[in-house]
Amino acid sequence: MRAGKAFFDTNVLLYLLSAGTKADKAEALLAGGGVVSVQVLNEFASVARRKLKMTWPEIREILATIRAICEVIPVTVEIHEAGLAIAERYGFSIYDSLIPAAAKEAECRTVYSEDMPDGQVVHGVAIRNPFARERN
Repeated sequence: MRAGKAFFDTNVLLYLLSAGTKADKAEALLAGGGVVSVQVLNEFASVARRKLKMTWPEIREILATIRAICEVIPVTVEIHEAGLAIAERYGFSIYDSLIPAAAKEAECRTVYSEDMPDGQVVHGVAIRNPFARERN
């Protein structure tokens, strides 16, 4: 059962590739498991390749680890429709809106994200910035 598990946005997972307190925090959060969507995996691959210049084998290895730790849910038409409603209501980008939409579908109560307002509740899902008090 997913209830109570956290949903991770791409930016939190990307900190696994860095050093410092944000990397440590991301690792600690992921140690408890959680949920991601296929969208998150795709965004991670895109940033890792384009911005971090990682090789495809390196990206595949990290994604395999994430999939072993987290449950992965597909992006469905229902999540797409909910994402549109969230984008319209809250003014988020469609891609950011798909994150709480997927989290709600997965019965998660919390989304860890650095991209959305910390403390905001979106369609019953609380947004938490795990790095809000970090300085690096």
